[in-house]
Parts: sequence; C-alpha cells; structure tokens
Amino acid sequence: MLLIVVTAFALLWANSPLSSSYFELWHQIVGIDVGPFGLHLDLHHWINDGLMVVFFFVVGLEVRQEFAHGALRDSSRARLAAIAGVAGVAVPALVYVLVVGASGGEGLRGWGAVVGTDTAFMLGALAIVGPRLSGQLRVFLLTLTVVDDFLAVSIIGVFYSEEIRFAPLLVALGCLVALWLLGRSRQWSAAPYVGIVIVLWLATLSSGIHASLAGMIAGLLIPAYPTRRHKVVAARQLFRDFWQSPSASSARAVGRGLSKGVSVNERLHEYLRLPTALLVVPIFALANAGVDLRGGVMADSLGSPVTWGVIAGLVLGKALGIGIATLLAVRMGAGRLPEGVGMGSVFGGAALSGIGFTVSLLIIGLAFDSSSDLGRQATLGVLVAMVLATVLGWSIFKVAARRWGEETADLPMTLDSPVDPEVDHIRGPEDAQLTLVEFVDFECPYCAHATGSWEDLHARFGGDLRYVVRHLPHHPHGPLAARASEAAARQDMFWPWLDFVFARQDALEREDLIGYAAELGLDVEAFTKDLDSDEVAARVERDVESAAASGAHATPTFFVDGCRMVGSYDARTLTATLESSRRGTRTQEARA
Repeated sequence: MLLIVVTAFALLWANSPLSSSYFELWHQIVGIDVGPFGLHLDLHHWINDGLMVVFFFVVGLEVRQEFAHGALRDSSRARLAAIAGVAGVAVPALVYVLVVGASGGEGLRGWGAVVGTDTAFMLGALAIVGPRLSGQLRVFLLTLTVVDDFLAVSIIGVFYSEEIRFAPLLVALGCLVALWLLGRSRQWSAAPYVGIVIVLWLATLSSGIHASLAGMIAGLLIPAYPTRRHKVVAARQLFRDFWQSPSASSARAVGRGLSKGVSVNERLHEYLRLPTALLVVPIFALANAGVDLRGGVMADSLGSPVTWGVIAGLVLGKALGIGIATLLAVRMGAGRLPEGVGMGSVFGGAALSGIGFTVSLLIIGLAFDSSSDLGRQATLGVLVAMVLATVLGWSIFKVAARRWGEETADLPMTLDSPVDPEVDHIRGPEDAQLTLVEFVDFECPYCAHATGSWEDLHARFGGDLRYVVRHLPHHPHGPLAARASEAAARQDMFWPWLDFVFARQDALEREDLIGYAAELGLDVEAFTKDLDSDEVAARVERDVESAAASGAHATPTFFVDGCRMVGSYDARTLTATLESSRRGTRTQEARA
C-alpha cells in the first residue's frame, strides 16, 4: 500500500504545475569529500546506485538463507525454481524483442526492463487477489523470485554497466575475497562485513559495473546457518549469570552470546529488512515513477512499440514463461510443487510476477534517459503492466477456484485425526477443555526447548489443558528414537523416556537408546524386541501420516484445539493462543 501511495504521489507531482520542481530535485548534486577523495552524484544516482545497493544486498542475504536452510535446500524445489526462473526471464525478453524488433533502433536496449519481478508489489497483490490461504504458493513465488532477482541483477551487471575500469574492479574483487574469508573464519560480528561492503560499493561504483551486482554478490557471501543448539545453551547460561548478578559487563556478555547464537546473515537481514521496505524502496519509487504524461505523451506512448513491448513482456511473457515451464517441469519429473499448490494457482502467481516495478524502473533508467521519450514510454508500460498483471492474476485465481476447486494454495490448517486416548500419548486430564498437540522429532533441538514449555503451560492452565505428543521424525536418528519411545510406552514409560532422551539428544545411536532403557529400569529384552517390531513401526508411521494430512512438515509443529499454529512457538505465544481458544470456547458455550 505504501508503494502504491508513493507511486501515485510521484505521478501526480510530475504532472502538476509543480512538475519542474520534481525533476529539478533529482538532478541536485550532492557530494562527499574526505581529504583528497570525493564522490559527487545527483540525487537520482545516489538513490539508484547507492540506496538500491542496500535493497539488492538484502535480496542476496535472502538468497543465501534459502540455500542454507530454506526452500532451495530441497533439490527438487531448487530445480523447479531454476527452470521457472530462467523461463520467467527469457520468455518476457523474447516477447519484448519480438514486439519492438520490427521498429529496431534504440528501443531494443530496453529488453531488460521486463525480466524482473517486484517482490513487495507481487506479494501485496497476492494477499489481495490470491486464494484465501496461499502460504505454500507464497513460498513457491518467493523461491522463484530468488532466481529471478539473481538473473535480473546479473543482466544489469553484464549488459547495462558502463566502460569497465580495471583498477577499481580489482579492489572490488579483493573485497569479495575478504568477505568469503570472513565467512570461512566464522566471524560473528557484523561490523567487519559492513565495512568491507561499503568499500566494495565504492570500488564497484568507480569500476563502471553497476553497484547492484556487488550488493547481490556481497549478500550471497554473508554466511547463514541454522541456530546451533550449543550456542543457545551458552547464551542461556550467560543470561542466568546476569540474572544472578546484573552488571554492565554481564549484560554485554549476554548481548554477545545472543548474537553468536544467530548467523550474521540473519542479524543483518533483520536490521535492514524494515528500513529497506519502508524507506529505500519507497524513495526509489518516488524518484523513478514520476512520468510527465502531458503534451500528448500519453497518446504517443500508447502508439509506441516500446510501451507495448514492456506490457506484453511483463503481462504475457511472465505468465506464459513461468506457467508453462513449471507445468512441463512437473510433468517431466524435473521438479515438484509445494504441497497444496495446484497448476491453476501457479499460473495465477506467474501472472502476478508480471509486476516488475523496482527492477524494471532501474533498468529503464540505465537503458534510456528516464526523462527521454523512450524512458517515459517504457515507464508507462511498466505502470500499465502492473494493473493488467494484477487483473490477469485475479481472473486466473477465480477460474482455478471454480473449475478445479483450487480455493486455497496452502497446507491444511486443521488436525486430520482427532486425539484418541486409546492411542495417543496424553499428559493431563483426558477430558480437559484445551488440547495442545505437538509433532516432535527426538533429534530436533527446537523440540527439546519447545517441549520444555509444558511446565509453564501446566502451571498456567492446570487441569484445563491436555498435552499430546505425536511423531514426525526427519533427522537421521529421528525414526529410531521415535520407535524407541514407543517401545518405552509399551512399558508405561513414554513420558519419563521423553524427558530423559530430550536431555541427551547428542547420543541417539541404537546402543545409546538401549542403555537409556537400562538406566530407566525398563525390561531391556522386551524393549529391544519392541524396538524392532512391525507394530511399533506402524504406530510411528500412523503419526507421520497424520502429520502429512494435517499440514505439519517440520518440527516442532503445534495444534491448539485442532488448529495449526503458524509463527513463534515460545511459551508466551502458546499461552496467548490457548487463552484465545479458551475465550472462544466459553463464548460458544454461552451462546449455546
């Protein structure tokens, strides 16, 4: 919504009696001098070559996270994203060239304006015109835009850079090597990375290569990894020290300990995400979306092959390129869609990918003088394409819902099989008012912490809450540990076993588990026999099937009174969700 308001304001300003002030503002020269060194650019270049580097740096950080512990870790999804992403760049460019090629001339330079997708606008449009629940489609489109953004920035660096100067280029390459070495050394502080990125930006700016490429590559080199359990444990101990003896030094130690527990990539992303979304991109839109449409410019633009090339490339090229490539890849077994996403939703999302605002306007400014006739024509094409792509996406979603029943594009949100006291493991009264179901993996460190929230929850809700554990093993030792817990359950020791094993997650080999059975006083012979039995394996598989049918695909996953929780699962959030469910139950009972 903010981008729409800023874009509309820029258009109104550029077409108002004060339009001269709009264009004069962005040509104001602003300089920085430090001793013999100086950098003097107009405001338009400070925004496009400076602020937008932050935007592409954030994109690079997100790409690295996807490869480290996101959707791109799944080779099947990564292949599908690569195939669809390449098609979503190549087909629009081809459509643009076909439309503009007959007229020839300088207009062909604008082919890069149709290759990018504006993630913020696209996701906003998806929330408005997409399916009622579209979480999985959103993940697919985000994964796709990762590839899309990388290719678009590469195109900027290769095809829209100025004359290359090799001395600054060597400095930039040295900065990239330094970033790689910092990552290899597991440097946890963000300051060295930020310092090198600033030098990298200056060197790239001087080299003639567009700085957006440096921002993307720098983001890719910032290390990302899942939170390590031993770092979390160490931070907890530091916090206990602070709790027992608060002081400035112990507070500083807690801060450092918490920072070390989260990758520098995620910390930088958290610092920059909101400023980028709320400041950088809106300022870029304000500086680039203002097109003076007076004096017959609108009529000339509507008769220009450049305008129609941009519209056709973004609206038709994106929808057909991404949609058909995804369809063929899935049918040929080259990749698989996220669970819950149908091809109708894919084509709807592909149409929304034709919203190319940010990257499109950036490339238009590089391909043409943005105030020239071709620049205005191309910019108008981008703005018209935003509207048409949204309408086309909405239409496809409606058809998909009516013809193929694709009313949602997400995982199921409700528990597939209700709690059965004869089968499920239940803590608390079987007839309690509230039910909390957790799918766990005994090797998952987050499960150990989340399961530990039971004590806080029990203290709060007492006999009003029952807690149920089901299995969803996906770590290497998870299936064996799950079967071991069921073997212990046959001797009425499931809950002591759960608490005991979660405190020993680093040792879950077969001999370790048999040793734990002996320590807990179980009949080891019976335990070992049950561990290998088909009945116990079937019991674990029952929970796994329930998880798949309920939309649980990671651990821990919680269900409160049969509804899947999304987001944080700390004790405070769980408490708030349970309280909300209890209020809803009481309201229904009062109405009855």
